[in-house]
Amino acid sequence: MNVRYRVELSQTERAARTALLSAGKHAARRLKRAQILLAADAGASDDDIATSVGVGGSTVYRTKRRFVEGNLERALSEEQRPGSERKLTGEEEALLVATACASPPEGRARWTLKLLAGAMVKLTEHKSLSHETVRRRLAENGLKPWRKDMWCIPQVDGEYVARMEDVLDLYAEAPDPKRPVVCFDESPVQLIGEVRQPIPAAPGQLERYDYEYRRNGTVNLFVILDVHRPWRKIKLTERRAAEDYAQCMRELVDIQYPDAEYIRVVQDNLSTHSAGALYQAFPPAEARRILRRLEFHYTPKHASWLNMVEIEIGVLRGQCLDRRIDDAKWLRREIAAWEQQRNTARARIKWMFTTDKARAKMGHAYPDTAKES
Repeated sequence: MNVRYRVELSQTERAARTALLSAGKHAARRLKRAQILLAADAGASDDDIATSVGVGGSTVYRTKRRFVEGNLERALSEEQRPGSERKLTGEEEALLVATACASPPEGRARWTLKLLAGAMVKLTEHKSLSHETVRRRLAENGLKPWRKDMWCIPQVDGEYVARMEDVLDLYAEAPDPKRPVVCFDESPVQLIGEVRQPIPAAPGQLERYDYEYRRNGTVNLFVILDVHRPWRKIKLTERRAAEDYAQCMRELVDIQYPDAEYIRVVQDNLSTHSAGALYQAFPPAEARRILRRLEFHYTPKHASWLNMVEIEIGVLRGQCLDRRIDDAKWLRREIAAWEQQRNTARARIKWMFTTDKARAKMGHAYPDTAKES
């Protein structure tokens, strides 16, 4: 066997195999074959190779044979393995897909693999069908009938397009300190406490915490993000009433941007996001003074993705709030630390979607213009 299939690597092949074994991540079988070839090239016997590499003698024999009869890549790669015939024919797979996309049986909220396998036995001549066969065929067609996504279908009309392009044009403007553009939104946060003390992590042991928790109420976060400079501000309040919104607008004018001629504020259509909120909170003269330096720009209904601050809130939740915090003072300290770190790092949202891209990608959704008579 050794005489018939003798492995002699060239200098290039030997260097390539050595590099394969010394760096990077590769499949375990590929690494073992490389070890077999290097050992065989060094003159080791099949038995010694099998023992040192931890494989059977037949594996050593096949690897050497594929190198001699083929080439280096063939010796390292997997051979195509014969498999059993597919359980379902093309027509039966189409029937499975159609069934999975149809309504589930009465009394069931959704299809399961077991239900689908049973349905296919009734609809075809198969006496049985495994759940794994059903799962694989569904996976090939990108189907998971036991899952549902909830989403909002916007009404794309002239008003939707007008507001969308207005916001996108603001994002595309050159920075102007006299007319800054800020995105504004709020987000509720639950104060969650531990019922039992968590067990800290240790080598070989993940941190463990009890599934039971204590709810200590909710607070609200008002988040402001500057579109054209790496700056954000987060204010924690006990509620998100019109008066709280009005206080944020006054701070925006008097504290955050005292030298600006006026501030363009991108926000959604929440009822408190209006000029009237300032008249509810302040005397008419004060409300008018603040509003003279504000210019509101509203995102379309069901289009929160257009508000850049939504991305920032997602980052905040992932980096800072993804844990149990049971006290508002503690939460305020943690958010302040996160805000300072993010501003110091000059982190920014890189917005890529423009009006031109909207017209190119969403042209089919734009309302049809009246044809000339």
